[in-house]
Amino acid sequence: MKKLVLASALITAFGAAHAGAMDDGNLTIGGFGTLGEAKINTDKAQFIRYNQAEGVGEKARIGLDSNLGLQASYKVNDALSGTVQVLTRKNTSTSFTTDLTWAFLKYKINDELNVRVGRVVIPTFLISDYQNVGYANTMMRPPVEMYAQDPIESADGADFNYQHAFGDTNFTAQGLIGVSRGKLVLAGTTAVATYRAPVMGLSLAVEHGPVTLRAAHVEAKLSGNDAVPLNQLSATLTAVGFSGLANDLTFNNRKKVTFTEVGATLDWNNIVGQAEYGMRRAKEPVYIPDTNSWYAMVGYRVGKFLPYFSHAQVTQHGRSVTLPTGFPTSGPLAAVVGNLLQANLQSTNLVGVRWDFAKNVDAKFQVDRVKPGAKGGMLINGPVGGLKDNVTVVAASLDFVF
Repeated sequence: MKKLVLASALITAFGAAHAGAMDDGNLTIGGFGTLGEAKINTDKAQFIRYNQAEGVGEKARIGLDSNLGLQASYKVNDALSGTVQVLTRKNTSTSFTTDLTWAFLKYKINDELNVRVGRVVIPTFLISDYQNVGYANTMMRPPVEMYAQDPIESADGADFNYQHAFGDTNFTAQGLIGVSRGKLVLAGTTAVATYRAPVMGLSLAVEHGPVTLRAAHVEAKLSGNDAVPLNQLSATLTAVGFSGLANDLTFNNRKKVTFTEVGATLDWNNIVGQAEYGMRRAKEPVYIPDTNSWYAMVGYRVGKFLPYFSHAQVTQHGRSVTLPTGFPTSGPLAAVVGNLLQANLQSTNLVGVRWDFAKNVDAKFQVDRVKPGAKGGMLINGPVGGLKDNVTVVAASLDFVF
């Protein structure tokens, strides 16, 4: 982490002093970062962002929100360009790792339509393109109740972006097809599994004045064979005669899961608002529960300060797995399977303030009050019976772009 802090400081200073030198008209180099520290008021569990294998407890740590992103773009001609982005953060590892998050060639067909080929962001959420850029967001982090429902961020493939103006109204459509590969932290645990998922996505957005409305739908066929807890349970079920249920629970074979989202943003005078509603649905039997999730945030600018409030919640809609005839209704095996098919439920109220005290730099202070529900919510390393007490998360951060 010391290396990350040092690199952030050096790159920020260099970028501010030599920004012009880094752009020769064709090559542009820039980046973003967050230096953050957070803690919670209990040692009974850890609070995490989505898809993190390690969180924060009573002792303040800098791994929850800190990251550093570097990006380079090269313009070959007026139609063709390329972009590469790497991001260092704590994600599915307990240490900081660096991943290639963008790597694509972009071809501009005309003023309204372009296509990209390579590693691109999946247009799942309202802020998918910039969810890791702290400076671009009002809140310190995306609400975990929403963004944990589909933590797959990018895919290798191709997408298109179409924009057209109808008078004062701007319309945007983005479509993607590709294959996503990576690692996922199994919800509510520290177990990590690799996955492969052919994915398709489409988002539509309408912007008029201070209001943007957006809808998106993503389909992924998820597969992976090294989810140790699932494989152990599958072996046990097969051994006692429930091989069909064992196959249903795992994603060793491709299992189709969809996510549908609608969202809106508002930036009117001094009022700032943002909201999303999402629905995750398994279209084939798999242990992943069906969920509904939502959040709403509102803020008000006062000079360089922007205080804000948000509420987020996730509920279970149902499940795709039907227990077979003869499966026990009580006992250890029934309890394990029932717990697996139960979603991690929680809600959060948070208040915070953003202070834009310098050009391209802001400071944030945020307090989250997390109310865990079924399975102790999305907290990890909690008690076996789940955490019943509310958890307070206190965090501060410094965001910058260069």
